[in-house]
Amino acid sequence: MSQTLSSTDLHHHALAMGRRVLEIEAAAVAALAQRLGEEFKAAVALILETRGRVIVSGLGKSGHVARKIAATLASTGTPAYFVHAAEAVHGDLGMITHDDVLIALSNSGENDELLTIVPLVKRLGGRLIAITGNAASSLARASDVHLDAHVDQEACPLNLAPTASTTAALALGDALAVALLDARGFGAEDFARSHPGGALGRKLLTHVGDVMQTDVPHVVMTLPIPAALSVMTKGGMGMVVVTANDDSTAPVGIFTDGDLRRAMARLGDLRTVAVSDAMTTHPRSIEARRLAVEAVEMMEIHKINQLLVVDEQGTLCGALNMHDLFRAKVV
Repeated sequence: MSQTLSSTDLHHHALAMGRRVLEIEAAAVAALAQRLGEEFKAAVALILETRGRVIVSGLGKSGHVARKIAATLASTGTPAYFVHAAEAVHGDLGMITHDDVLIALSNSGENDELLTIVPLVKRLGGRLIAITGNAASSLARASDVHLDAHVDQEACPLNLAPTASTTAALALGDALAVALLDARGFGAEDFARSHPGGALGRKLLTHVGDVMQTDVPHVVMTLPIPAALSVMTKGGMGMVVVTANDDSTAPVGIFTDGDLRRAMARLGDLRTVAVSDAMTTHPRSIEARRLAVEAVEMMEIHKINQLLVVDEQGTLCGALNMHDLFRAKVV
């Protein structure tokens, strides 16, 4: 082909081939949705009822898909792990107990390694969910529940390389995981607990109280702006809390870098101007128990860089700025 087609023709052909693959695989997944029925509900019920874990197994390309399905199940509230079919017949079968459910993937349903371990799993008392492209296969017949992942054709132009069939099996595994997630009432915070080390975990598990600063700079409202600016600079937060007097901890306002710039434009010489004449009254605040991502959202909506933090009784207990959230990698 490369000897007979020009570079432009090759690029057009590659684009057409790519689109064809996506169309075939999309059609395969769409067809699955139409076929989903009682067997799928039975598979969900079987897993929900089990006292053990879900073991997902396969070989070759199906093995790669099985590993991903196991990972998706485990991260969405269904204890699961992957066992390689070839390793299972050489000792790893000992990982499986009578309380477990085995999900076995094979497009043909005639994989020798899987067919070797299935009777042993059944003898232990384990249950079997088979995902195959052949409802009449040995694996499908041996299963307690069979999920049909049949596709009309592979996306490979030779109709040989596992492409649409593996996509269909993967999508079916995702459908199973999400249906189980929903049935268990698995929420965003549960998901974050399964992913504590990543960005998602930080966003869903970090609270305002975890990142706020408690040593908040403050000044009295009668203090001249230059003196207030000195306190603000030492505080390093780009703001100071303004109180009515030295004996009060309740804020009557907040004085920020932005307030300073606006005051300079409006009032000119600030040497004798009290901070109360330039502060922002009724400053925005957020409770310490709220998620840090909610503080980010509030700052973005109101176009501010600082927030006061209050406890459940509304008492001031800290403050935070956007830099605190950057340091915590919430933003």
